[in-house]
Amino acid sequence: MFILSPFLAARFTRIVRGETLSVRERDYVAVAKVIGSPTYRILLRHILPNVFNTIIVLATLEVGHLILLESSLSFLGVGVPPPQPAWGQMVADGREFVSSAYWVALFPGLAILAAVLSLNLFGDWLRDTLDPRRRQL
Repeated sequence: MFILSPFLAARFTRIVRGETLSVRERDYVAVAKVIGSPTYRILLRHILPNVFNTIIVLATLEVGHLILLESSLSFLGVGVPPPQPAWGQMVADGREFVSSAYWVALFPGLAILAAVLSLNLFGDWLRDTLDPRRRQL
């Protein structure tokens, strides 16, 4: 995961930068500048809370993407070395037993599905919970 992460960092930074530039142009940020708020206060009070949801959702989606990418590489045999367990390698090992013992390949595949789906649902729930536009006063 740590080796694959830098390859996906460009997408992450591009989306977060775009969201930051969008929030920076809103009226409440301009008002905070006019009344003389320091830059760090504008960043921490106005921009970061509105960009934080994007960061969380994107991070959970990217972790799910990394899990799928690593399991695909392990399935093809170019992932982690064989003594280390990997879900993709477990699915690949179970290919020859599909007709007689399908569960050897099924359960690691379901574990991949459950991990990615739970991360995506957790990110969606966290976004809804922390969204400043949905807060009830």
